[in-house]
Amino acid sequence: MIGLTADQIAAEIEAFSHRLKQGAQTLAAVGEIETGVSLREPIYQEDKLTLYRYQPRVENPHAIPLLIVYALVNRPYMMDLQEDRSMIRGLLDAGLDVYLVDWGYPDAGDRTLTLADYVERYMGHCVDAVRDRHRVDAINLLGVCQGGALSLCHTALYPARIRNLITMVTPVDFQTPDNVLTHLIRHVDVDLLVDTLGNVPGQMLNFAFLSLSPFRLAGQKYVDLVDIFDDAQALKNFLRMEKWIFDSPDQAGEAFRQFAKDFFQQNKLVKGEVVIGNRRVDLREIAIPVLNVYATQDHLVPPAASKALAECCGSRDYSELSFRGGHIGIYVSSRAQREVPPAIAAWLLAR
Repeated sequence: MIGLTADQIAAEIEAFSHRLKQGAQTLAAVGEIETGVSLREPIYQEDKLTLYRYQPRVENPHAIPLLIVYALVNRPYMMDLQEDRSMIRGLLDAGLDVYLVDWGYPDAGDRTLTLADYVERYMGHCVDAVRDRHRVDAINLLGVCQGGALSLCHTALYPARIRNLITMVTPVDFQTPDNVLTHLIRHVDVDLLVDTLGNVPGQMLNFAFLSLSPFRLAGQKYVDLVDIFDDAQALKNFLRMEKWIFDSPDQAGEAFRQFAKDFFQQNKLVKGEVVIGNRRVDLREIAIPVLNVYATQDHLVPPAASKALAECCGSRDYSELSFRGGHIGIYVSSRAQREVPPAIAAWLLAR
């Protein structure tokens, strides 16, 4: 407010107070914040996991179904946040038959689950459920973020079950120089953390993610919020995102231990040294077509961390799709809705 008179400052304060009062009234009228807009039905359940099939939006969807595997650390409704911001709806509109793995919320009884439980048992049962339902030998797989790393492991171990693989904002080389999250995790005593806590609290991990960009993610957006207090729809959209950001499941202790140590601290995935159960994950075993989708402004998974897949997978049909945006924008921005689902569908339908 440099250069403003006392009357101008007073007017600014009065206008700000008015917006806050308006915001309180708008918030009171918003009601429950709902997420997930596409019709779906559960077709398989195991422990906390639910496998959903989304209702097709075309008369004759593509014969080879697409299974989406999301990360363990966040909730998958980011893929179907609202009607005009839904990656899943875009895939359905493009003619695909879409399934999604919802990992649920692990509790204390799940603290001994390992990566083998997730990659071999849970994913294996979901893949088989979709294969059996459609009577096909192999399905298409879309892995998102950490779910992409799990999908790479599953595909490398069971290549005959997967026809085409798409990875989205998926880390492969976890130790690129610009990977801030790795710099943070490499100094954590993971064994002490898991031995002390059992499951790792989701809110603890969420704080770590927010700390990577504290001004924008924990400060500036709340200042900017004042500007939309008089717009109920914009406020509801903001609260949807906030709900997702802070809806962070706890992480099964033993699975977190292996993922943090083997992937982040020792970078074993890109080296071909990850062991799931008693089998080594060799990405060169992935000889099927691969589409690697990354975001050019991703602060969690830098492009170099994702593009490393080109050098270590065995596919002769490897493609990349770059999206000009960030880790969240690739799911929910208006440009993402126009660009990403049609590109994924076109790539799949061509194969």
